[in-house]
Amino acid sequence: MTDGTFKVLYLLGLVAGVLLRMPHFRRLRGQGVTTGVRATERMTPVEKLLAILGFMGIVVIPVMYVFALWLDFAAYRLPSWAGAVGVATFAAGLWLQWRGRADLGYNLTPTAVTREGQSLVTDGAYRYIRHPIYAGHWLRAIAQPLLLHNWIGGLAGLVLLFPMYVYRVRREEQNMLARFGKEYRSYMDRTGRVVPVLWR
Repeated sequence: MTDGTFKVLYLLGLVAGVLLRMPHFRRLRGQGVTTGVRATERMTPVEKLLAILGFMGIVVIPVMYVFALWLDFAAYRLPSWAGAVGVATFAAGLWLQWRGRADLGYNLTPTAVTREGQSLVTDGAYRYIRHPIYAGHWLRAIAQPLLLHNWIGGLAGLVLLFPMYVYRVRREEQNMLARFGKEYRSYMDRTGRVVPVLWR
């Protein structure tokens, strides 16, 4: 397959990611939970900035690379098999994000803040990792340079996702510990953050 084919597949993956989120966020709105841009009102200024950077890295910069010739100076070449691995990795990331949201059900929140009535989910994807949605983001970010053969467009996801991940995961886990205490601490002890811990 050509570089152009992998670019198209990347764009289709972005569209699929949006479509797979829609039913979950529709359910949230049905519960009266604010989603989308209005949900940023509940974020700290740092969290807002890091969310924007993450969005730039996984959507804006890659899309600019696909459609703008001026980033071609940073191109590199990979064999076709690397792109095929990228497609499979991206698909696995999409599935994991969908599965994580589905497993959370009515406990899904659009920000790092817990809300009233939320329960601790430890089954499904959460049986093995505490943050399958972020794990899906990481798989997609790893797939990005395999599909987009450009040092800027390809690596932007990995570089700009990292600070958001570090900040939000720490904040989410602090909130979960404050809400669920020893139950969440025990859950942390037997699971990995984004990589399954199979030997515990």
